[in-house]
Amino acid sequence: MTLDRPVLGIALMLGFCALAPLGDSIAKLLGGTIPLGQLLLIRFGAQFILLLPIIWLTKGTLRMSGRVLRLTIIRTVLHILGIGTMFYALRFLPLADAIAIAFVMPFIMLLLGKLVLKEQVGPRRLAACAVGFVGTLLVIQPSFAAVGAPALLPLIVALVFALFMLVTRQVAKDCDPISLQAVSGFVATLILGTYFLLGSGSDHPAFELIIPNQRDAILLVAIGVLGTFAHLLMTWSLRFAPSATLAPMQYLEIPFATFVGWLIFNDLPNGLAAIGILITVCSGLYIVAREHAAERVVVSEI
Repeated sequence: MTLDRPVLGIALMLGFCALAPLGDSIAKLLGGTIPLGQLLLIRFGAQFILLLPIIWLTKGTLRMSGRVLRLTIIRTVLHILGIGTMFYALRFLPLADAIAIAFVMPFIMLLLGKLVLKEQVGPRRLAACAVGFVGTLLVIQPSFAAVGAPALLPLIVALVFALFMLVTRQVAKDCDPISLQAVSGFVATLILGTYFLLGSGSDHPAFELIIPNQRDAILLVAIGVLGTFAHLLMTWSLRFAPSATLAPMQYLEIPFATFVGWLIFNDLPNGLAAIGILITVCSGLYIVAREHAAERVVVSEI
């Protein structure tokens, strides 16, 4: 059992927040040419293939207890649903807007952490996450006006990933992060491979597989590498810090996504969305500062 180390957990989550938008931007680039199911199959297949040699070199194991394996399967299904919904949403929404709308997730996760896992959540953190939620609503309004119902897809992503993070918290301290991600990649590949096998011979677009050109093949490899490493950092972070501590930290993914969206797609949020993003970021930074202050108090008392 690993002891909580909040600062290390926050640092690892920061790495996730920097890498995740890069993977999402590649998914957006590939959205017009690669079918969603194929994109997910390659994303999770790469995760398993990349981590398997690391487990072999470090003499790790893929064995899991019955409880951990059951939770890992649930976690994997949630992961597929969450990433698939986000990749689909990115076909309609700018990168920063989609991620900002999905940031109702930390608010949901904070409440679930308090109600389900009985984690300690102070009133100031609850208040700051509520303010961040208001900021998220400000982002939804212009996006919904522009594209309609697809602007609500990131809300589904938020709910799915809130559950995903809580399940991850339940297994992260009892399972090596690399082994967890490798098994998740294998289970996801098995699920998605079975999906395509059952749909083989069908003319339905949902079962379509295509041969990518050289550019798309390179991007597919990149999305597999980035996605694998980013979620490995996220899993490691939950090994060292409670979900309630890390929830606000994830707000920092928004400015990273804004920068990547501007750099690659020349997209910037409009005025109302920018105000909403600023509110969510400030809320997250406030809670991170509170967490650092609380840790300094604990250290001084030792």
